[in-house]
Amino acid sequence: MKKNKLFENIVHGIFLILGLLTVGCVLLITVYLIISGIPAIREIGLFNFLFGKEWASTAAEPKYGILPFILTSVYGTAGAILIGVPIGFFTAVYLSKVANEKIRAVIEAAVNLLAGIPSVVYGLVGMLVLVPAIREIFNVPDGASLLAAIIVLAIMILPNIIKVSITALDAVPKEYEDASLALGATPTETFFKVSVPAAKSGIAAAVVLGVGRAIGEAMAVMMVAGNVANMPSLFESVRFLTTAVASEMAYSSPGSLQRNALFSIALVLFLFIMLINATLNFFLKRNKEK
Repeated sequence: MKKNKLFENIVHGIFLILGLLTVGCVLLITVYLIISGIPAIREIGLFNFLFGKEWASTAAEPKYGILPFILTSVYGTAGAILIGVPIGFFTAVYLSKVANEKIRAVIEAAVNLLAGIPSVVYGLVGMLVLVPAIREIFNVPDGASLLAAIIVLAIMILPNIIKVSITALDAVPKEYEDASLALGATPTETFFKVSVPAAKSGIAAAVVLGVGRAIGEAMAVMMVAGNVANMPSLFESVRFLTTAVASEMAYSSPGSLQRNALFSIALVLFLFIMLINATLNFFLKRNKEK
């Protein structure tokens, strides 16, 4: 008994240390971004930085307005979620509740493969296939646009949404469904009125992961969106918050206003993701209390 208790205490201590290490990493990143990003915001001005419509960091008279980046990230993430979440959700319901074992095995293997593809490959395929297709179909000068980025992001978030949603749906006790069917409900009614509500916390977690993947992606978006600091338009080249940092960090001078402004963009992106997660967690907790 003493050995078992000692082993449990050791395991508990290891888990506690790992948890504290995770919290410490988050705090370290937060402090570093605040220290690195605040000086540029003070020099540029908070209003001019957040609501300025022009970004020209290398001009003779540089301008550091990131409103186009913020709106592009919001529109791009929202568009990807609007496309990816319904597809991923219904796919998960089908695989968990309707598909036979052979079909489920094949589709799950494809989903796992989709999850393992590097983002640069998504960007390359999008650049070579999707961008020319948009240019031809919609008769626009350049297919590298917000629409291309939305489609690529929607595809990239599918594996997270499908896999986590399937896990949540499979965890619903079969007795719930049997009771619903015994009361005369159809299988479809049982799936969407019993199983899905019982698994809503896991499905919501899948959506949160999808939002994080969509808003945090850089390489694939840079390759298909055009990477131009325009105000967002569906068929024009745009630049996201992530790509703004990735595209200019390599040639910005250490200690320069440009470098500090890029850290400020990273800080805005970090706070934006935290706000989204906090908002979703708030609504999830409120629904649980109800």
